[in-house]
Amino acid sequence: MMLKRNLKLAMAALFITGALTGCGNSDNNDQTSGATNDQGNEGNTSYSGTVTLAGSTALQPLAEEAATEFMQKYPDVSITVQGGGSGTGVNQVAAGAVQIGNSDVPSAEKIEDQSKAGELIDTKVAGIAFSLVVNKDVKVESLTVQQIQDIFSGKVKNWKEVGGNDEKINVINRPASSGTRATFEKTIMKDVAIDESIGTVQDSNGAVEQAIQTTPGSVSYVAMSYLVGDKANALTTLKIDGAEPTIENIKAQKYPFWSYEYMVTKGEPKDAVKGFIDFIKGEEFAAKVKEMGYIPMSELE
Repeated sequence: MMLKRNLKLAMAALFITGALTGCGNSDNNDQTSGATNDQGNEGNTSYSGTVTLAGSTALQPLAEEAATEFMQKYPDVSITVQGGGSGTGVNQVAAGAVQIGNSDVPSAEKIEDQSKAGELIDTKVAGIAFSLVVNKDVKVESLTVQQIQDIFSGKVKNWKEVGGNDEKINVINRPASSGTRATFEKTIMKDVAIDESIGTVQDSNGAVEQAIQTTPGSVSYVAMSYLVGDKANALTTLKIDGAEPTIENIKAQKYPFWSYEYMVTKGEPKDAVKGFIDFIKGEEFAAKVKEMGYIPMSELE
């Protein structure tokens, strides 16, 4: 989805920036400008311009909420957030199409043009846990890593083989471009290949949620950020080796299915881009990070 706010203010800011450039002020550009606040207090930075993001649908809800709050704080900034998957975000920022690529994995794992890999800077902005989810008719509470590997590799095809009812397992997977899938392969599947011939593929966490709700016997995986608030009980989540996807279990290394969330830039972030990245990973926004089902960086560092 696309989040677009304060367009008129952003256009005005762009016009002012252009005028300043024409007068010889080369330090400002169409992305941002830093200055003192309206009262002229030194040390209080103000931002203006546009910031564009694309990529991970797992990180998208947090990026959208942060964008809303950042634009309220700095009304001369306009921020656009799109999904598309981690691979899309990484490669769009490498191509210069967006300023920030959101990713569930380091950019080196998703970059297509390796000659541009050295230009990219990965900034960790939060952590996130992922959960195995099943349709409400599946009567299983926990799976071992081995059982999950057997299901997604096609070795196990019926829930009764892993302690459930006599019911066909319907696998719902994510596309190869998905950072959520990359995390699933790295932390759960490891050296076991996913059988691409079984089940179906959904291109976002939200689409997986809908598919699980409507497909009997189905199993997949989603970011925990999609299972908070009014969605907390929308899907049945499974423990992995008896452990739930909590911050405590992640820190104790009892729960394996999690990753950092990255904001990727082409070169070191500057001006409003840097301001926004610092905001989303900072203490001011940390309570909202946790409320939305993510893990603040302060609890992981």
